[in-house]
Amino acid sequence: MTLFLRRTLAGGAVPPTLRDPSQWPEPMRREWSDDQGTRAAAEHRRRSIAALRKLRTALDDFKPDAIVIFGDDQYENFIEDVVPPFCLYITDRMESRPFATESQSFLRENIWGEPEDAMFVHTGHPGIGRFLANRLSELGVDLPYAYRLRYRYGLAHAFINTLLYLDYDRRGFPFPVVPFHVNCYGGELVRRRGGELGPGEAAGESDPPAPGARTCFAVGQAIARAFRTSAYRVALVASSSWSHAFLTPKNHWLYPDHDSDRARLAELAGNRFSCWRDLRGDEIESAGQHEFRNWIVLAGAMTEIGAKASIVEYLESYVLNSNKCFAVFSTAGESS
Repeated sequence: MTLFLRRTLAGGAVPPTLRDPSQWPEPMRREWSDDQGTRAAAEHRRRSIAALRKLRTALDDFKPDAIVIFGDDQYENFIEDVVPPFCLYITDRMESRPFATESQSFLRENIWGEPEDAMFVHTGHPGIGRFLANRLSELGVDLPYAYRLRYRYGLAHAFINTLLYLDYDRRGFPFPVVPFHVNCYGGELVRRRGGELGPGEAAGESDPPAPGARTCFAVGQAIARAFRTSAYRVALVASSSWSHAFLTPKNHWLYPDHDSDRARLAELAGNRFSCWRDLRGDEIESAGQHEFRNWIVLAGAMTEIGAKASIVEYLESYVLNSNKCFAVFSTAGESS
C-alpha cells in the first residue's frame, strides 16, 4: 500500500518537479510502474509474511516464559503531560482495538478482514515486569514504569502490530508480553502529534531529544545482565521498520535512506552491531531511522550475551515508506 507516498505527494512539502514520477530515481519508477506500486506491494507483503512465519517458528521453538518487546509510542500513551525516555509496562492483561483508531496514519481495513471493533487480548507478566524493574534499579538503571495503558485503543501500534503479525496465521499467541517503551521520536513526537501532521507541516522548535544511542545500548546491556541471573526464559523482540520515507527530508520525504539502512544491514550481518552505540542522534534522524533506537536497545542486550545475528529477510522499497529487516539472534546454538 502506497498510502504514505500518496499522502506526501498530496501535501505541500514536495518540490513541484518531484511530483512527476518521471523525475524519480529509476528503481522508484520501476516499483511505481504502471499500477502505482500495486504489484510491488503484493511482493513486499509475500516476502514479509514468509519472514514473519520464520520468526514465529523460532519463537515457538524457544518457548519463552515471556517476550519483552521494545517499541515506540507515537502520541498514544505519552503526550504533552509526560514523555519518558523509557517505560516498562507491568500489567497482567492488555485489551487492544487496533482497527478502531481514528488516526489518519493507519488503515482500518486490514489483510485479515477483521472488523473495526475487533478486540485482541494479550496476557502480561507482572512478575517478570517487577523483577526487571527491581533488578535494573540494582544495576543503576532507574526505570519509569506503568501499571496501565492510557491509550484508548490499548497497546500502542508498535506493540500491537508486532503481536498481530507474529500471529499472522491467527493460531493464537500463547506467550505473556512485557511491553518496553522506547521514546524513539523525541524532537518530532509532540509537535507532529505522532505523525498526524505530514512532512513539512509541523511548526516551531523541536521537542527535547530522544535518548541517545549510548543510553539505548546501555539499557539493553543492563536488561541482558538482569535476565542472565534470573530463572526466567525471556525472548527480546525489537519492533519497527528501519528508515521511513516520511521522516527523511533529504529525500524530500519520498523514499527511505537506503544507503544508511544498507550500512546498518552490513553491520548486522557482520555481527558488528555493537558499533550502533556510537550512532549520533542527528545521524539517526537525518536518515529517518528514528525507530531504529528499538534495535539499538536489542543490540546492547545481544552484545552483552555474545549473540550472533542471522538475517532472515531484508526488504528495500522506494514507494512503500520503509525498509524492513527480519533477523534472529542466537547464542550457543539457541535462538534468543
